[in-house]
Amino acid sequence: MSVRVVIADDHPVVRDGLSALLSSVPGIEVVGTAATGREAVRAAVLDRPDVLVLDIQMPDLDGVGATREIVRAAPSVAVLMLTMFDDDDSVFAAMRAGALGYLLKGASQGEIVRAIHAVAAGEAIFGPGIARRVLGQLSGPAAPTDPFPELTPRERQVLELLAEGLSSAAIGARLGLVAKTVNNHASVVFAKLRVAGRAEAVTRARRAGLGADRTVE
Repeated sequence: MSVRVVIADDHPVVRDGLSALLSSVPGIEVVGTAATGREAVRAAVLDRPDVLVLDIQMPDLDGVGATREIVRAAPSVAVLMLTMFDDDDSVFAAMRAGALGYLLKGASQGEIVRAIHAVAAGEAIFGPGIARRVLGQLSGPAAPTDPFPELTPRERQVLELLAEGLSSAAIGARLGLVAKTVNNHASVVFAKLRVAGRAEAVTRARRAGLGADRTVE
């Protein structure tokens, strides 16, 4: 049974060239093309290919956003990124969005065909340089977890400055807030952390590595 493929790229020469190349490969059937991110999502939903080959830089909806929508609307469609962008942000954004493969333009016909068959089978595959970086990221030290995920960014700022020993007035001056607003944020922080007051909140924060060991004003 042939692997059904849709090719999405905003450059007609790339799109048409890749379509012609893959159409000549036994076991692969190109069932559609798309020139924008929205068209790629629509093709995934309507054509139901096994694999959607997608560039990151696309008009109206970039490849990462399109991947996210495809995973939600057509989860049976495997996304293979084929792009010129090899920076870590693009690679990991595509992975987080749900892409199963990531190749750079310039990959050989054999590499592209192998990647299409791999992602169609549910396997993750990356170009050689990309794979090394992905493995390095996965084998590196784990990213520190947020000790207070229940706090908003502003509430966390207030807690950090409390842990540094600043008074409400000093925190207000630092953040451009009046002292009353700082106290309101602090009260919410105390409630969320289920602590009795400032001293207990500061102790919790410092144990989590926030602030410095200074006397609370």
